[in-house]
Amino acid sequence: MSTTDAKQSPPQDDVHLIVAQDEEITIAHHPEDWLAFILFWSLAFIVFLQFFTRYVLNDSLAWTEEIARYGLMWIVFIGGAMVTRRNSHIAVELLANVMKPGPLRAALLALVDFIKLAFIGLLAYVSVAITERMDMQRMTVFDLPMSYVYGGVAFGCFLMLIRQLQNLWRNARAGWKKPDDITHQIAVD
Repeated sequence: MSTTDAKQSPPQDDVHLIVAQDEEITIAHHPEDWLAFILFWSLAFIVFLQFFTRYVLNDSLAWTEEIARYGLMWIVFIGGAMVTRRNSHIAVELLANVMKPGPLRAALLALVDFIKLAFIGLLAYVSVAITERMDMQRMTVFDLPMSYVYGGVAFGCFLMLIRQLQNLWRNARAGWKKPDDITHQIAVD
């Protein structure tokens, strides 16, 4: 190979069109994460058991469908607490994203935090009222009150309320300053 050939073609090892760097992963242990993990895999086992007994054994267990429905209710609201902790609920952030950092933007972000707190507080209050009323109604397969099922919903709502209070406190201490870059808006647990 001559020296002119070496000058014309760059070495192949130095050409990188896309450079990706992995972020450091931190695993946090929060009670709602573990509870959702246990509920999820219990629910997966119950649904598999329902499928197996219905389609393989041709003799379905009566309780699996009802318990799967109730487990899904629990996991949705426990998962809601996880999402609230991460502050990653679906939101329309267009106005806050186009505003320049300053007192008006901070006031908007504070208003949004207080509205979320009020809504989750109302949700927790209503969930307790429903739980109390469902004490008279019984489950179809098991002779247990439906308040056990709705108690999980109320528990998840109160976990969301606690996590939103923590978000509000953290954001208030930071002065409701939101990072300008969308990639830096994900809160680390």
